[in-house]
Amino acid sequence: MTKKQKALEIIAALKNEYPQVKCALTYQKPHELLIATRLSAQCTDVRVNMVTPALFERFPTIEAFAAARPSEVEEYIKSCGLFKTKAADIVNMCVMLRDEYGSEVPDSIEQLTKLPGVGRKTANLIVGDLYGKPAIVCDTHVIRLTNRLGLSDTKDAGKVEKQLAQLLPPEESLNFCHRLVWHGRGVCTARKPDCDACVLKELCKEYKSK
Repeated sequence: MTKKQKALEIIAALKNEYPQVKCALTYQKPHELLIATRLSAQCTDVRVNMVTPALFERFPTIEAFAAARPSEVEEYIKSCGLFKTKAADIVNMCVMLRDEYGSEVPDSIEQLTKLPGVGRKTANLIVGDLYGKPAIVCDTHVIRLTNRLGLSDTKDAGKVEKQLAQLLPPEESLNFCHRLVWHGRGVCTARKPDCDACVLKELCKEYKSK
């Protein structure tokens, strides 16, 4: 079986296991997903979803964030960790969105990665979830699981993205990543993967090597 064939079988198994899947971050407006994703760095999505309702109520628009002082934003996001850096990035990204992008979240990875605090993982999530474009979101779950499965062979997110781009049908790539995140949280965890409960074990390089 080639890696491409294996990838297709993994996609089919995950679709069957998680037929309805979406981004775990809660948002109503495009810029809210951008900000929530920045907050999620080294923080759980559950925690971010607890923090953002009050944050977005206090700063309801890009303009409101752009006019804020980072110290004001800090008060709402302290429990997310690295809150000083994140607050500064959020304010500065919204200043750039306001001044250079007409208060619109851009739809290209090239433009998004020019924003403060926005890397390829965040940019891929935005273009995929907001604009329906093919996207590969290489978070820690995706990197860990694709390495275990044998679809990738590096912990470098940029390299994993390139490897997966050679294997995944573009129209399947975003939901493949979302499904891996759910699978990585519930079954194939970092510390103690539950191989007995895993629908992918017969396709898994690491399981077969045991």
